[in-house]
Amino acid sequence: MSLRGLASRIGQLEGEGALAVFARARELERAGRSIIHLELGEPDFHPAPPVIEAAKCAIDAGRDRYVPPAGIPELRRAIAEYLHRTRQLSVEPDHVLVSPGCKTALFMTLLTLVEPGDEVLYPDPGFPLYRSLTRALGGVPVPYRLTRENRFLPDAGEMEAAITPRTCVLLLNSPGNPTGSVMDERVLGQLARLAVKHDLFVVSDEIYARIVYDAPFRSIAGLPEMGERTIVVDGFSKSFAMTGWRLGYAVAPPEVHLGLRMLVENSYTCTSEFIQWAAITALEDPSGAVPAMIAEYRRRREQLLGGLNTIPGFSCLEPEGAFYAWADISGTGLSDREIARYLLEEAGVASIPGSAFGAAGADFLRFSFASSAAQLEEAAARIRKVSSRWASAPARSSQ
Repeated sequence: MSLRGLASRIGQLEGEGALAVFARARELERAGRSIIHLELGEPDFHPAPPVIEAAKCAIDAGRDRYVPPAGIPELRRAIAEYLHRTRQLSVEPDHVLVSPGCKTALFMTLLTLVEPGDEVLYPDPGFPLYRSLTRALGGVPVPYRLTRENRFLPDAGEMEAAITPRTCVLLLNSPGNPTGSVMDERVLGQLARLAVKHDLFVVSDEIYARIVYDAPFRSIAGLPEMGERTIVVDGFSKSFAMTGWRLGYAVAPPEVHLGLRMLVENSYTCTSEFIQWAAITALEDPSGAVPAMIAEYRRRREQLLGGLNTIPGFSCLEPEGAFYAWADISGTGLSDREIARYLLEEAGVASIPGSAFGAAGADFLRFSFASSAAQLEEAAARIRKVSSRWASAPARSSQ
């Protein structure tokens, strides 16, 4: 019996580099190898005890039913209050839509905004999902480069040169994955003017918004004229260490929110009720778990960068947010994929080759410092030990 082929959109999707490295690392572990996992963006923390207790209480109270597609009113109100408290955003609860994970919110948003042939500006290097989803929806992903020389911040002039009549969405990610860059008010102002001038929707991926170290986070949604054209996408995985709980949300203007709600009704119906009740406690953070976690990430950032910057051929700028070290390895004389493979297979340290995040990442590796201090210390020691294999190689230019 012959079967029809899969829909062509499936062929436009691409895998996530971190998951591929993780799968190989697990194979090596099953063979008896010791592997230090610095490839996944997963906190080694667990949700705070009050959050876990709130989930248990919600289950015991029978809060495991169908709920409104956009989310329970109590959580939507709590998210609006949280965004006002932490980002000075004035958000109506009716503009909030709860989803099973930030990726789902991002997918639904692009599905609502992008027609076949529409162009989406996205960061390179950037989260691979941006390019992948745009292509699968029939859109045209158009990269804007983030360079070390510009502290991995967008260049508004270069971005405007890439805008055409088919451009419909400007996709932003701050703090950035994989670079750790945080957009300041000057950059956000330039991008806001671009969006207004060219009548673009802005999709602002703010999943790392609470994890900042050196400067306060600002959302482009808070700038004049931007609330009506910005969709904020965020979730609970990173800031609240709730990765497996799969809870995210989007904040969208009314017409976009309506489209999102229709997609929910025609797909997953609603997000788990008891997890939503627990999320209210996470946002309130009664035990102060979030600032304590960020303080620990700050210490780990200093530790890992201190180690990486002593390795021949490695050079790392200090990330202002998120929990990734974006290491320039052009001085090793080897490609990012060669170095990543060598570190995994020979040193037992899992990292992500920068080219997995786009062509502009080809001279970099991404290391997560969401692992313990002991693991980070051992990882740096292992990398330093094997670095003699490339220390004498001629350096390549990172330009």
